[in-house]
Amino acid sequence: VPGEAYHSIQLIRDEFLMNIQKFAGSIQRIMQQLEGEIKLEIPSISVEREVSDLAADPEAVEALEQCVISWLNLISAAIEDQLKKTPQGNGPLAEIEFWRERNATLSALHEQTKLPVVRKVLDVIKEADSMLVANLQPVLTELFKLHMEASDNVRFLSTVERHFKNITHGSSFHVVLETIPSMMSALRMVWIISRHYNKDERMIPLMERIAWEIAERVCKVVNLRTLFVMEEFYNIFGPELKAVTGDPKRIDDVLCRVDSLVTPMENLAFDPFSIKSSQYWKYVMDDFKIEVLVIEKEAKNFIDESFKTLRSAEAAFDMLLKFKHIRSREAINRQMMMKFNDILAQYCKEIDIVNKLFVQNLDNPPLYKNHPPVAGAIYWERSLFFRIKHTILRFQEVEEILDSERGREVKQKYLEVGRTMKDYEDRKYEQWRETTELVLPTLMKKSLLTKTSSVADETANLEKGAMFAINFSPALKEIINEAKYLEQLGFSVPELARNVALQEDKFLRYTEGIQRMLDHHHKLLGTLNEAESLLLDDHSQELMRVFRSGYKRLNWSSLGIADYITRCKQAIGKFESLVHQIHKNADDISNRLMLIESINLFKYPAPKNEEDLPGVKEFFEHIERERAKDVDHMVRWYLAIGPLLTKVEGLVIHTNTGKAPKLGSYYEYWERKIYEVLTKLILKNLQSFNSLILGNVPLFQTDTILTAPEIILHPNASEIDKMCVHCVRNCVEITKHFVRWMHGSCIECPPQKGEEEELVIISFYGDISVNPQIIEQAVMIPQNVHRILMSLMKYLQKWKRYRPLWKLDKAIVMEKFAAKRPPCVAYDEKLQFYSKIAQDVLRHPLIKDEHCIRLQLGPLANTVQENAKSWVTSLGKLLNESAKEELYSLHEEMEVADHWF
Repeated sequence: VPGEAYHSIQLIRDEFLMNIQKFAGSIQRIMQQLEGEIKLEIPSISVEREVSDLAADPEAVEALEQCVISWLNLISAAIEDQLKKTPQGNGPLAEIEFWRERNATLSALHEQTKLPVVRKVLDVIKEADSMLVANLQPVLTELFKLHMEASDNVRFLSTVERHFKNITHGSSFHVVLETIPSMMSALRMVWIISRHYNKDERMIPLMERIAWEIAERVCKVVNLRTLFVMEEFYNIFGPELKAVTGDPKRIDDVLCRVDSLVTPMENLAFDPFSIKSSQYWKYVMDDFKIEVLVIEKEAKNFIDESFKTLRSAEAAFDMLLKFKHIRSREAINRQMMMKFNDILAQYCKEIDIVNKLFVQNLDNPPLYKNHPPVAGAIYWERSLFFRIKHTILRFQEVEEILDSERGREVKQKYLEVGRTMKDYEDRKYEQWRETTELVLPTLMKKSLLTKTSSVADETANLEKGAMFAINFSPALKEIINEAKYLEQLGFSVPELARNVALQEDKFLRYTEGIQRMLDHHHKLLGTLNEAESLLLDDHSQELMRVFRSGYKRLNWSSLGIADYITRCKQAIGKFESLVHQIHKNADDISNRLMLIESINLFKYPAPKNEEDLPGVKEFFEHIERERAKDVDHMVRWYLAIGPLLTKVEGLVIHTNTGKAPKLGSYYEYWERKIYEVLTKLILKNLQSFNSLILGNVPLFQTDTILTAPEIILHPNASEIDKMCVHCVRNCVEITKHFVRWMHGSCIECPPQKGEEEELVIISFYGDISVNPQIIEQAVMIPQNVHRILMSLMKYLQKWKRYRPLWKLDKAIVMEKFAAKRPPCVAYDEKLQFYSKIAQDVLRHPLIKDEHCIRLQLGPLANTVQENAKSWVTSLGKLLNESAKEELYSLHEEMEVADHWF
């Protein structure tokens, strides 16, 4: 908030607070009047008759006299009560409130005496010549006199009420200070005009109240550290003295004693504004003055000691000059002004230090960042000289310092060191000037480029495979920097060096342009592999021819550098366009090879559900069908590579034969890539399929059947082995579809006649099929399948315990058993045995998973169970026949017996 606006807001705030106080006071007075109003009692008899009639009526006069007596008592008591009251409070506002309360009370009584009924009663008393008339008039006169006094005092004091409120409730002590002059003027007018506040006995108490209120406000806002002599000590013991002396701890200790000077005033046990406490205040001030003298003496001793160990002559000098203008202890100021000799002694030490630094680093001066050696050394020397020159220039502000004998010695020492430094500066410049005039012409004649590596090509007499670097000498760059800085230092630079320095921006553009061009070229070459480098060899040589002038003919004084950079950029752009097109074709070929490499050659059928897996034959036939489809796609992708290489031939040598000698190595490069991709394809697929074979997820299932007397797999293990071998062999043999190119071309090799006039197709199969890793994987898969089958066959051995069911000839066995005519118990044992076998078979698991193969045991279990049941049936028939035979025999015996009896 701007100052003027802030002041206005503050005044509004003060006005609001004072109006609130005034409103509260009015409310309080009204409440007092309502609660304690003094009312004159109205006569109980009628006073409507004429005064003379009432005065002639003894009874009426007596009654009215009693009423008047009560009035006199009431008024006298009220006057006496008001005369006993005193202002409630010590401030001036209490005085105004006192008179307002008296005025309110007496005004109420006085107004009642003017009522018609009261005036008529008083007239009747006078008419009756009552003895009360002599007592009544003085009381009424006293009431009127006191009422007028209170009314006048309220009216006049109201003119200064605002000032009293400012000194009592003002928001800041600044308001109090602004109020005092106008308040005194207003009090002067009250003194002159008022009939009551024109005497000392009235005005002095009011002034005492004002003084008390101001003293209270002073007690709240007074800052003892500002009131007493603290600032003078703080001015001397500040950061400047710490910087000069280098002993901040001792200075801080002194400042602690300074801080404690006002501690007794902050903890007084009496009122310092009271006249009664003047003697106690005198004791406190005497102690304060004694402590000030002690600190002052200690400060002077401290200054004497400190100036013997000065750290900076200029800082000490600045401090002394400052103490000429700032308010401080006079004795300390005098002590400080006597220290010029100590400052001169310190300055001599500083000259010695600077001279020592100069001598020590004369041959290898410390340089600023980016400063060249000569100009940097001169800058360093001048910075050292400025350190001592700046100080002595400051000393010239006080004439008596250098005019003294000690001052003249210091000045002479300064001049000697200055001459030594100036000689060093001139010597450095002359050496540089001579060297520059000798070397600069040679540097400007250097070629733009320098060769970093090459292989000589005698036939073309060009730099084959050369790599170039910019040939802008660091020495030339240094000369340009030296020239710039030396001119800034005020030296005269040789004309040639000056002209070269003026062309710095041009050289910077040239060097940046050439460097970007070389970086672009080198980056472009970095994107080429060996085959592409050989492919683009002629184009690279063409580019080298453009570069050659920058290596052989042009130098840094030439005028055609900009044109040379443009020609190089154009040539690089043309070469880059060709490289990008070749890379695009290479990416197309690589994408096709990636597609080939990503093919899965063992796409097996997904099971319809967890229980229903494909059979062995179904599994391998599905793989073969899917593989055939994929091979068709792969062959089409492979056949597209030849035309892409022919397109590259058109870009490089503008022919489309497919057998350009220039692209021989490029054809070999891609043929090798194709071989690598096919090898990775076959190896990866074999490894993946082998992992599936050895995994814990069954891929296909085989049944177990009983072919008496043996339990076998269906299809049998031999057939499964053959199907697996056939599948693996076909995986490797897909490479027969990838026909090799004729030597030095990307054209497929036609079928060749082999032994017995047989046509032989030259494909990648010949190389891939003999790859040791592929052979290892191709052999490993059937072996793993065979081991799994053997494990399953071993598992089936436990079913051989049921072999008697189908191995024995059931008819013969039954015939022998029946011939023995066994009892029923023997039949029961046999029947129990075969029935138990039929039930036991059902408790066996009907599925056995072994890695990739699931063995279905259901058909075998059914066959065994049926065999066991057939034995039970045969035994039942024998038992039936035996029982019949015995029954018939028994029947015959019974008939014979009956006959006999």
